[in-house]
Amino acid sequence: MSMRYENRRQFLRTASAGSVAAIASGLAFTSGLPRVSAEDAELKPELVQFDDHIEPLVRLIEESPRDRLLEQVAGRIRGGRSYREVLAALLLAGIRNVQPYPAVGFKFHCVLVVNACDLASIAGPAEERWLPIFWALDYFKSSQADEARTSGWHMSGVNESLVPDATQARTMFVEAMDNWDVEKADAATAGLVRTAGATEVFNLIARYAARDYRSIGHKAIYLANSWRTLQVIGWQFAEPVLRSLTFALLNHDGEPNPAQSDLEVDRPWRENSEKIARISENWMSGKLDDAVPTELFQAFRGESSSIAADTAVDALSRGVSPQSVWDGVFVGAGELLMRQPGIIGLHGLTTANAMRYLWQHAADDKLRRQLILQACSFNPMFRDSAKGRGTIADHTVEDLQPSVPEAAGSEALNEILSDISGNQMRAAKKLRSFLASGGSGYDFVDATRSLLFMKGRDAHDYKFSSAVLEDYGHVSQAWRDRFLAMSVFNLKGSGDPDNGLVKRTRSALQG
Repeated sequence: MSMRYENRRQFLRTASAGSVAAIASGLAFTSGLPRVSAEDAELKPELVQFDDHIEPLVRLIEESPRDRLLEQVAGRIRGGRSYREVLAALLLAGIRNVQPYPAVGFKFHCVLVVNACDLASIAGPAEERWLPIFWALDYFKSSQADEARTSGWHMSGVNESLVPDATQARTMFVEAMDNWDVEKADAATAGLVRTAGATEVFNLIARYAARDYRSIGHKAIYLANSWRTLQVIGWQFAEPVLRSLTFALLNHDGEPNPAQSDLEVDRPWRENSEKIARISENWMSGKLDDAVPTELFQAFRGESSSIAADTAVDALSRGVSPQSVWDGVFVGAGELLMRQPGIIGLHGLTTANAMRYLWQHAADDKLRRQLILQACSFNPMFRDSAKGRGTIADHTVEDLQPSVPEAAGSEALNEILSDISGNQMRAAKKLRSFLASGGSGYDFVDATRSLLFMKGRDAHDYKFSSAVLEDYGHVSQAWRDRFLAMSVFNLKGSGDPDNGLVKRTRSALQG
């Protein structure tokens, strides 16, 4: 990590007085935080409550007017509240005030985006780390207001009379999830968190986060993102977070009980549970095969989700490394984004990021096999969803040929960042050339992250950026540059308008 920060500093020092350097210098602010007092009103007893240490900070976020929240939180930081505490309070405020159904998305992005903002913060230099968090604080207020207008929902406390003991919690959770029983699953989740270890809980929940395509991948995204945030803020906050997650995983609004039906969104998981038997026992020891991603691209472009999974099974069965399959998943998702920039394509990539995280951290070998097949099955489903939204261009990975920038060195990178705002295909081809000629992909990653801090306006800006910039390191060398080049179709360029919230954040932090 320190090497990457050094690369960034070197790049910013050598850049001209153009876009990147101006952005970096404009973000250096630190002191003068005002002091404010916390609210002391009582909570309604039926609401889920948090411990006495974090509750006042959560209340402050909930009750402060949107136009004063950043100043209020800045005061608490000045008074000694840590980054971890602010992050925890932000997540818990979203959990308590915004429901994760009937759709795991929309206003609920105030919860889904917390991990992405944390990843952006810790990857940036210290003087910039509060920018994504303050953006997310403001974004929570818009989601909170939206929920208040539409439903007035708040998470209630768990029904303690239904919470199982340690001997029954696992069985009750599996039965409830298998039968899509929300009330029973809620109580079982509380019982699990109180009695089982974190690793066991993760592996149980992971069985259900990727079992269906509803909400275009947000279920897997929610598990990955909430779990990663819990690693930062602490397991003591797991119960309300995972109760919210359970509600999200059981979402099937307006449909019959999936346990008693055979809907298309559920079918790949059931089919893949049988296909895993065809994968050899030593499947994790395979060798890289750069032909496999191309085989997967062909399946993603025109075949069914079942055939896409079969393609992966065949490769893994003949001794190909899972890394080559993941290369196909990531680059194939990037190709769809290039063919149709927008909401479906970007979620194909954020879902791939989440699926790989679940795969990497799952302990059960059968579950890992099923997750990698499910990731392959999802790509054709995203393709079909994209077709439902309009025309998909004929662009392919193979069409993304290098195009030499007019400038050289740091000026070439500035040129690419400018092109992102006006001609994304041109920017992608120039980035390929920049990387092929020895330019640092991590310089591009750090530069686009600084642009995100200045210009990010939507939860998807943060979710997408954190996912693809992380996955640049998850794609093998043969495909990495093409993957990064395709990311420009949903990244911010230097010509995009600044986010006015940055000025307000600067003012709050300077006092």
